[in-house]
Amino acid sequence: MNEPVKKFKTQITQSIVILLSIMAISGTLFSSTVFAQAPQEREIGESDITIEKAGVMKYGLIAASIAFGLGAIGAGFAISHVGAAAMGAIAEKPQIAGQALIFVALAEGIVVFGFITSLMILGKV
Repeated sequence: MNEPVKKFKTQITQSIVILLSIMAISGTLFSSTVFAQAPQEREIGESDITIEKAGVMKYGLIAASIAFGLGAIGAGFAISHVGAAAMGAIAEKPQIAGQALIFVALAEGIVVFGFITSLMILGKV
């Protein structure tokens, strides 16, 4: 194996080790309240959610996840196509880079609309 490939593999391995170390350290530092016991205010079997409310909540959560998920997938497709076309146009004519960036940002707005829609749905549930 040549030297640049070995160096690249070493850098990737070091990056993964550092990332996992940071995740382990932050996990131990920030999860101290996870195992704390919450105060019990009512009986275990008691619940204020009825069957009808649970059904409505179920469909509301499904609708919110579909709204956000499809918005994110649509934005991914839009950005991939618009970004590729924009890079090709910038390669031909570099002075239109600002306009190309605006088109990419418009495609990114799709995910924002999906996120706002899902928040509105969750606000009603």
